[in-house]
Amino acid sequence: MSTSIDFAALRFRYEQLANGPRAELRRVRSPEGLASIPGFYRLLPGQRASEKWLRVAFCLPWLKHAHEALPLGAQLAKHRIHEQRLFQVIRSTSPNDLLQLRRLLQQVEPTVNWQRFGWQLYFWRPEDKRRLLEEFYLVHSGESAA
Repeated sequence: MSTSIDFAALRFRYEQLANGPRAELRRVRSPEGLASIPGFYRLLPGQRASEKWLRVAFCLPWLKHAHEALPLGAQLAKHRIHEQRLFQVIRSTSPNDLLQLRRLLQQVEPTVNWQRFGWQLYFWRPEDKRRLLEEFYLVHSGESAA
């Protein structure tokens, strides 16, 4: 995996955008909708609207950054998100999986390590979804063992 993408810097760039472009990114209804708004191109100058970048930009407004943040799955468990809602994300296909994920992000308002989670969103393969589920259940198994 290349380390040339700095997802934490991308989050910082989002925070530096004017209110209008940030609002455009928050209001968009689907990842594909980002390709037709100026805010996306201001956030990612010189990038084409590939599926990878659309996924990242679609979730970006709802995730803050901290280097020491817990994995997202663990945060969902700590906020007592019902496992069925997480399974909706895992079992759905694009774009419904991202729509379900964004709803969870809007509810929980998590802080993630963008450098780690950015790659997960960028690729968003079945194993990336499974990692989210594993993080969720590892927290639950740790609580029941205590």
